[in-house]
Amino acid sequence: MGGKITYAFLATALVLVFAVVGLQGVLLLRTGEPAAMGLGVVAFVLPCVGAWFLWHNTRFARDANRLARELEDEGGLPEDAPARTPGGRVDRATADEIFARRKRETEATPDDWRCWFRLAVAYHDARDTPRARKAMQRAIALHDGRPVPDARKSAA
Repeated sequence: MGGKITYAFLATALVLVFAVVGLQGVLLLRTGEPAAMGLGVVAFVLPCVGAWFLWHNTRFARDANRLARELEDEGGLPEDAPARTPGGRVDRATADEIFARRKRETEATPDDWRCWFRLAVAYHDARDTPRARKAMQRAIALHDGRPVPDARKSAA
């Protein structure tokens, strides 16, 4: 619960920053000076890009958490947590072993969102964040019946 509160606080602060920067952009546009107007366009566009990025990542996190809750209710969350080093980091050897097992499972049933979810967790544990995100996007798409990302670009 603390993570959600922190995220909501930071997202709210970010939206306020976007609003202030966007307002400054509008004020710069109204000056009529070419240099100021150029800065105004940039100051107006950047918050729009930032807001899109915030919305996109919030939706991704919400969808991934929804799948995690559903998988937990089914009793299908991965129980094979990798060992940790004394410093708290995931032990690379056990993470790689779990990853290999999850990859075989996903290759055997490529249309099962549950396998892709567990593969995403294995990628995350193996510290491969880009592939973890792609695998989770594929799990979400399969679960929701959306078009599945291109197989050549998929995580497996």
